[in-house]
Amino acid sequence: MKDMSGPYLIRGSVSLPEAELMWRFSRSSGPGGQHVNTSDSQVELRFDLARTEALPPVWKERALRRLAGRLADGVVSVRASEHRSQWRNREAAAVRLAALLAEATAPPPKPRKPTRIPRGINERRLREKKQRAETKRGRTGRDWG
Repeated sequence: MKDMSGPYLIRGSVSLPEAELMWRFSRSSGPGGQHVNTSDSQVELRFDLARTEALPPVWKERALRRLAGRLADGVVSVRASEHRSQWRNREAAAVRLAALLAEATAPPPKPRKPTRIPRGINERRLREKKQRAETKRGRTGRDWG
């Protein structure tokens, strides 16, 4: 079996510390088959966000604020059960957790600078609007008859 694809990068040089990851395995739901009662292929990965020292303080604070609804006692958990092999589910869970933390620690977007519409564009729009009104006015059925 191949080696786990190493440290999972969150962003830049910051990665998930292997020692702080808590793994739990259980049987996946779904249809049965051979080995159904023996293989624990569902993976739950837990990461103690509140107590970790792996993230810079600013990132940690940002992540705690943004993931507040997902945390249980400062711990974020991710489940994976889409693959039949526990190994692939471990990979999926770790990648998912790294992506979740990357999104939660991202800096806020720069505020949008309001821009003005150039006068020429506005004038052209009004001119075209007048033209259209003239065309439609010319369609009244008064002089038909």
